[in-house]
Amino acid sequence: MMEPGVTAAQQIRQVLIFLAFLGGPSVLSETWNYSVAEEMETGSSIANIIKDMGVGDLTARGARVIFDDYQPYLRLELETGNLLLNKKLDREELCGTREPCILHFQVLLENPLQFFQAELLVEDINDHPPTFLEKLIFLNISEGATPGTSFQMDNAQDLDVGINGVQNYTISPNPYFYLKLKDGGKGRKYPELVLDGPLDREREPSVSLILTATDGGSLPRSATALIQVVVVDVNDNAPKFERTLYEVQVPENSPVDSLVIKVSATDLDTGMNGEISYSFSHVSRDVRKTFKIHPTSGEVHLKAPLDFEVIQSYTINVQDKDGGSLSGKSAIIVQVTDVNDNPPEIVFTSVISPIPENGLSEMVVAVFSVRDQDSGDNSRMMCSIPDNLPFLLKPTFKNFYTLVTESSLDRESRAEYNITITVTDLGTPRLTTQHTITVQVSDVNDNAPAFTQTSYTLFVQENNSPALHIGTISATDSDSGSNAHITYSLLPTHDPQLALSSLISINADNGQLFALRALDYEALQTFEFRVGATDQGLPALSSQALVRVLVLDANDNDPFVLYPTQNASAPCTELLPRAAEPGYLVTKVVAVDRDSGQNAWLSFQLLKATEPGLFTVWAHNGEVRTSRLLSERDAPKHRLLLLVKDNGDPPRSASVTLHVLVVDGFSQPYLPLPEVGQEPAQDEDALTLYLVIALASVSSLFFLSVLLFVGVRLCRRARAASLGGCSVPEAHFPGHLMDFSGRETLSQSYQYEVCLTGVSDTKDFQFLKPVSPDHQVVTCVEENSTSMNGFGYN
Repeated sequence: MMEPGVTAAQQIRQVLIFLAFLGGPSVLSETWNYSVAEEMETGSSIANIIKDMGVGDLTARGARVIFDDYQPYLRLELETGNLLLNKKLDREELCGTREPCILHFQVLLENPLQFFQAELLVEDINDHPPTFLEKLIFLNISEGATPGTSFQMDNAQDLDVGINGVQNYTISPNPYFYLKLKDGGKGRKYPELVLDGPLDREREPSVSLILTATDGGSLPRSATALIQVVVVDVNDNAPKFERTLYEVQVPENSPVDSLVIKVSATDLDTGMNGEISYSFSHVSRDVRKTFKIHPTSGEVHLKAPLDFEVIQSYTINVQDKDGGSLSGKSAIIVQVTDVNDNPPEIVFTSVISPIPENGLSEMVVAVFSVRDQDSGDNSRMMCSIPDNLPFLLKPTFKNFYTLVTESSLDRESRAEYNITITVTDLGTPRLTTQHTITVQVSDVNDNAPAFTQTSYTLFVQENNSPALHIGTISATDSDSGSNAHITYSLLPTHDPQLALSSLISINADNGQLFALRALDYEALQTFEFRVGATDQGLPALSSQALVRVLVLDANDNDPFVLYPTQNASAPCTELLPRAAEPGYLVTKVVAVDRDSGQNAWLSFQLLKATEPGLFTVWAHNGEVRTSRLLSERDAPKHRLLLLVKDNGDPPRSASVTLHVLVVDGFSQPYLPLPEVGQEPAQDEDALTLYLVIALASVSSLFFLSVLLFVGVRLCRRARAASLGGCSVPEAHFPGHLMDFSGRETLSQSYQYEVCLTGVSDTKDFQFLKPVSPDHQVVTCVEENSTSMNGFGYN
């Protein structure tokens, strides 16, 4: 009949196999049985699983052999499928006295996951001789013993089992005793010495016998012990135990030397014949190693720690012996009770790391098994991982689990996972085992480079040096390795007039932008282009950004004088009536500057004059006015040198020369002034000529002044109301005065209203306010057309 513990273990295994068939991977119900003799040489072939189990390509399927105790008894040749002995097997070391000696193992195929169950029977060979624990046995027998009385003898121990164990006992020939073999259960035999005839102490006080034990191997092995029989005085009462069977339960965590049980016996004899001693009888080596009995008190104590996982129960045969060598027998059944003293164990079969971030869900990350050497609830286990991880635990076959991904992973969110697998049993108290594995996530090129800005604005001072670094663009890629290595490039522009390749270059490695040539603000004030950032993944991903370059103006243009024209063949002479009052507008210098901003803000300054203090120049508009009344002592002609200066840093300037002719009236013909650098004699001759002409003109006009007086008054009134009464000839600036799009001080649309008046108290030649942008000059004439033509106005 099978023991209860073995039956319970087989029932639990059947339940696990049934559950594995319901929800686990492919598991075959058939069990392959193999056998091997102990001490067989390493490398011996046991079986071929390709032929037996019908599987192939063991290398691709990740085949391996796993024993229940995780010892490498066998190794698998993946190429041939042969199961070979990995080391010599010692049946006595593996199974002790257990028979049969069966090692359970599984053949695991990882891809796809499949299990095959198998058993390896380790067959015993006769490699151990019988041994007696005591080579000299003393036996005291009363002379009053009647024939047929039997005396128990210590049996011989043999590590072999079955037929190779002790099978027979013999005794040396003698006239007093013979041997009788008794069955001790479980195939064990022990000898009893039977008295064949009466003993006579006076005739022979002791008898020496040789006891021989022989095993049943093909080459029998034997052992001998000497029995020394001492004939003692008559003792007619044997000791008797209070009970024929003692039963006790002892927890496996009981300390060494703790009391297990106390046995007691009584003897009706007195004296030496009534003194009882206790001892073990016919016990195994495990009992002698684990327990000890006090010979006088009968107390049984622990000699070594108990381990439920190794031995669950002990049967201890005890005997009591009085002083007259009479003895009695009893048995102690020690049941070892399990305590939760073994934490769960975790053994990993395979761990896959790194895993790709774009892997499918339920991708296998690890395969492992768990076990607990305790029994009952103490061996039931729960397996778990933290809830905040994208992984799942799935039970597979028996006590095997697979760790799989719950969904696709994202390396940019998390590149490494430390997964702690926790196994807890259901014993009291609960024991827990944890094991942490590290799983790396490999990168996939799933992120395009991203610029730090969607657009960049760069400022470059014009007239820069070639190959000037004007700015840097930057992009980042959250991938890693080559997937994050970024290359920058200029993208083709859609503006056919923008030769981008001749203006800008970019460093492909760091995004630095360089101006290839000097930029001119007056030619190109701003331009835009797009840059690209491309990673080196497969496939490559890219992104774009807009770069806007603003050219900053530098003060690199001198002011340009529009009026008076400096490059004309004849100098321009301004007329100044001698009767002009202070503040009289002589002329206005008009200048422009191609620069912009404060670089184009112009100011005017009088550097040199023929008559210092007579003229002033307004700094902001260039108007030249008289600062006092003219006198007879003032020269009739004047040369003014003006400076036009911008507001740049450093400032740039231009000079202009004005010639002013002082006249007494507008009837004098216009005569160009001679050069200032002529000899003084020539200046006096020209002055005399001017005076004669002026005198003649004044005389001619005197007669007409009365007639024109009324007309002048009417013209003034009409001009005050509306300018309709004055002749308005149209005149335009010369065509070479170009428009600079409002960036200069004065455009060609700037106009002035000019009135010539013949009133004796003013005699003004005035530039008045600017009018509409029709390039018209409004001229009010109070002289006749002849005098106007004399001044050069048509």
